[in-house]
Amino acid sequence: MKYIIAVIKPHKLDPVRKALTALGAAGAIVFAALPAFAQEAVEKAADGAAAAGAAAAEVAATIAVADGLIKAPTVEQMAGMVDKGDTGWMLISSALVLLMSIPALALFYGGLVRTKNMLSLLMQVFMIVSVAALVWVTYGYSLAFTSGNAFIGGFSKMFLAGVSTTTYAATFSNNVYIPEYAFVVFQMTFACITPALIVGAFAERIKFTPLMIFTVLWLTFAYFPIAHMVWYWAGPDFLVDAPTDVGFLWGKAALDFAGGTVVHINAGIAGLVGCLIIGKRVGHGKEATPPHSMTMTMIGASLLWVGWFGFNAGSNLEANGLAALAFINTFVATAAAAVAWCLIEQFHHGKPSLLGAVTGAVAGLVAITPASGFAAPMTSILLGFAASGLCYVFVAYVKNKLGYDDTLDVFGVHGVGGIVGALGTAVVADPALGGQGWIDYTVFPAIPGEYVMADQFVSQLWAVGTTVLWTGVVSAVLFYALKFTTGLRPTEDAEREGLDLTEHGERAYNY
Repeated sequence: MKYIIAVIKPHKLDPVRKALTALGAAGAIVFAALPAFAQEAVEKAADGAAAAGAAAAEVAATIAVADGLIKAPTVEQMAGMVDKGDTGWMLISSALVLLMSIPALALFYGGLVRTKNMLSLLMQVFMIVSVAALVWVTYGYSLAFTSGNAFIGGFSKMFLAGVSTTTYAATFSNNVYIPEYAFVVFQMTFACITPALIVGAFAERIKFTPLMIFTVLWLTFAYFPIAHMVWYWAGPDFLVDAPTDVGFLWGKAALDFAGGTVVHINAGIAGLVGCLIIGKRVGHGKEATPPHSMTMTMIGASLLWVGWFGFNAGSNLEANGLAALAFINTFVATAAAAVAWCLIEQFHHGKPSLLGAVTGAVAGLVAITPASGFAAPMTSILLGFAASGLCYVFVAYVKNKLGYDDTLDVFGVHGVGGIVGALGTAVVADPALGGQGWIDYTVFPAIPGEYVMADQFVSQLWAVGTTVLWTGVVSAVLFYALKFTTGLRPTEDAEREGLDLTEHGERAYNY
């Protein structure tokens, strides 16, 4: 079993080494960030073999005493459990995720639209990031990451009340913490990029002001609840005493390392709903709408790839071997997906395209996101290949067959790729295939849980189904409400002239 001893000193393990060997769990105490446990694990532990559970708990307690681990540490004790390397990595990762939004996503999307709409796309992404950051620190962080109920948090940290340089956030290892501000800003970048992804689905045909209103409302009623359901829990040092203090999907044992549900399925479904309600672009299917700058799109895609290492590896919350695993998985899955898309195009059209290569790369990035900390590099490659092929089918065939105008294939890439990645996580996380499995936090210190692929697949279905239903309904309500109040689309004349001038009075290019 390939597990990492993260906090137990080897010379202090001798008194219990034989007991650990007898239990077949040597060295499986605290290994890096696995957001993989929930209420189902509590039920399994209660209904499982009582004798084995008691023995494991006894050994865990012995190790905790031997090594001086502290259950439910005070804030003062947490201060001594912070590592500067972890903190530094989280701040760097936060900057990398911001890079994914501006400039990466803005350039990637901007290059794909027509010249007359380039500036409007840049403006939309830039301002969504700005608005989302303010909403996050005002009440978003509190709703997503404080106790409330299984579906949403509370307002105890509204305006970041109680957050200071002397408060701390848990990681996924016992007695390892990071400054709470580092966690706040890292999660803030996720909240900033997710609504920005949505705009690609109805690019070139939405008014600016209603889009900003939609951003605030969608974050409030879609993003924050899903983030809470998937990622909120009491923490490894506290869950054993508060087993119900978890989000709904965490309680269903759903695995999502870095945002397959929270970010990509969430945004992909919202984008699909939006493009259906807003309608097709003027001249869609009758007028040519080629990308105006594949150079900018390639630069944006490359920056996305670079920034995604902070997105995925940073989600480990610690700078250790598991962060390195998420890093390499992100690298090879993306490369595999780009190669796969080009091979498909070569077979289908006789020549590969740059647009196909970068689209495939993004599909791979999306798919590996929920699995990045669970898979092995070789299974990550297979996941990248699979996601690229399925996304290609939706982009090249399904969209045209059904006739919806998903301008920049937000649903075809982020929605479909996110679903493939979320469900595929159940397969690639299996230790029998080199995966990392899940960690049982019902004992202190935490130990590896028994992995059953079929059970995990059901948990992943819960995560996908809940996200699709929740954000689909919320997005539809918001889009329809804005459509019949402020209006969503510019006039046909304004759309033909281009949103750069009609919405912002500027041009991206002045020749």
